[in-house]
Parts: sequence; structure tokens; C-alpha cells
Amino acid sequence: MDSIWFDDARVGMRFRTAARTVTETDVVNFAGVSGDFNELHVNAERMRDSGFGERIAHGALVLSIVTGLRAQLGIFDESIIAFAEIRGWRFAAPVFIGDTVHAMNEITGLRETSKPDRGVMVQRVDVVNQKGDVVQTGEMITMLKRRGAA
Repeated sequence: MDSIWFDDARVGMRFRTAARTVTETDVVNFAGVSGDFNELHVNAERMRDSGFGERIAHGALVLSIVTGLRAQLGIFDESIIAFAEIRGWRFAAPVFIGDTVHAMNEITGLRETSKPDRGVMVQRVDVVNQKGDVVQTGEMITMLKRRGAA
């Protein structure tokens, strides 16, 4: 797919990322980097008796995986200026180690800026697991170049 520039973006455009499985290694590495060793994520024995029945992945880990999957699409490689904001992000359901997630994205808003070479795009992002359940959801706001901008 070619890069999408601000001029090309239309409200209602949708795209889907590839899928990726959340692994034990992901959870261990994320705990080590973030310092979040909460039992929810790292203590299998304790979590067996919890309401979840097993460990869950860090919410921010899943968000970072999906952000990487979105980048792999390459559809904004040439046109993105800045990732501006995550708005209204919420964790709708737990993600378990071994779950496979992907993101469904829809452009829900476009607005001009004071600079004529760029615009702001709002995307609704739903993170979906292998069962089709939305596990995280919210908006991602990015600034895009106009086609032909220097």
C-alpha cells in the first residue's frame, strides 16, 4: 500500500494490521524494562486462583505491540510528522499470554492546522484478540504532511 498523505486521508477509511501473539518473553522483557513486576503479570501460581485464572499481559505492552504493528504497515512512512496524542485509551478486556492481537483502525476526523503543509488525523483504534473481542480501544492522533510538502 502506498503512503497515505493528509490530502489522501478520508473520514471512514479503514485498515487492519497484521496479527501478533503475546509471548512469555514479551511479558518478561516488558516487566524488566518497566519495573512492573505485579503478580497479575509475573506470578502464575498466584494468578491461577484469581478472577482471571491466569496471568495477563501488561496493558502498555499490548499497546506497544499494536503501535509496532501499525508502523509495520508502512502506510504513513513518508507522510507522518508526529504522533501527537493517545486519547480516551481504555483496557476493555484482559490479554493473556498466548493471545494473538491485531488492530482495526478507522480515520474518524481530519482537521487543518495553521501551517498549510500539514494536517491532523484522528484514528479510532480497536485492539482485537483471536476471538474477535475488543481488548483495548481509543483514539490515536497524528500529524501528517500534505502531498508535495517539503
